[in-house]
Amino acid sequence: MSIRPVLESRRAMPTMEGAGVKLHRAFGFHDPSELDPFLLFDDFRNERPEDFHRGFPWHPHRGIETITYVLAGTVEHGDSLGNSGRLGAGDVQWMTAGSGIMHQEMPLGNAKGQMHGFQLWANLPSRLKMTAPRYQDVKSAEIPEVIDDDGTRVKVVVGSFWGRTGPVDGIAADPQYLDIFVPAGVLKTFKVDTYRRAFAYVFEGSGRFADASRPEGVLLEKEVMGEEVNIRDISGNRTLIRFGTGDEVTVQAGDQGIRFLLISGAPIEEPVAWHGPIVMNTKAEIQQAMADLRNGNFIRPAH
Repeated sequence: MSIRPVLESRRAMPTMEGAGVKLHRAFGFHDPSELDPFLLFDDFRNERPEDFHRGFPWHPHRGIETITYVLAGTVEHGDSLGNSGRLGAGDVQWMTAGSGIMHQEMPLGNAKGQMHGFQLWANLPSRLKMTAPRYQDVKSAEIPEVIDDDGTRVKVVVGSFWGRTGPVDGIAADPQYLDIFVPAGVLKTFKVDTYRRAFAYVFEGSGRFADASRPEGVLLEKEVMGEEVNIRDISGNRTLIRFGTGDEVTVQAGDQGIRFLLISGAPIEEPVAWHGPIVMNTKAEIQQAMADLRNGNFIRPAH
């Protein structure tokens, strides 16, 4: 057994997307080999409706899959194929854009005006770039939750874990997507397939992810009082942890416990050509997608 080393620990950065939605981006529009097959991860968490109500109006997708996980509030969605629906707290939508889809997502918030959710983009291999679009909308009650004797709770959104299998299937990246809570002071180890790329995203509480048997946190260089010093970083709210190879991830929960997503997937290892929400393998394919948008051929008829 080998604990995955921590390659990087960084905070999600504030940005704006859609028609003016304030969110935090953990990664995206970066070196796509780092977290292959994953391309982008956004945390849209707001306490004021004016920060999200303009939403994400109609926009195209091709060549990727998008995974939306709602924790608080609701999101109305619709697409050019006539699909529509509403995601509530705890619900998940996995959308395979494939050959092309026009899509919109409009956050509505809850009774207190709060909105919280995540969106992850996963790449599609070249053989599936132009596959037929499809949706998987999953209600919160359908997502299995496993509770360990020490109080650790794991929601299995995708993949199999601790004898339970999540409801989303048929995903090209064959991912594992877990929502994990570890109680205060508990040291916990989770299995991750050695051949997958993996990351954690901490969104409540704090803890130390270990790359040795004794958890000491991540050794980082930081500037303190004008001087560069090495310190042990306790990973906290809105923190991305990128792991190296190994078959285990270990975390020591802080004083108030820690809640994080643990996500892994099989790397595709293909060239990436990227233009916003359109991700192909070559520049020529991007140019064709843009031409399709201009001439009305972006949406392929169902066969």
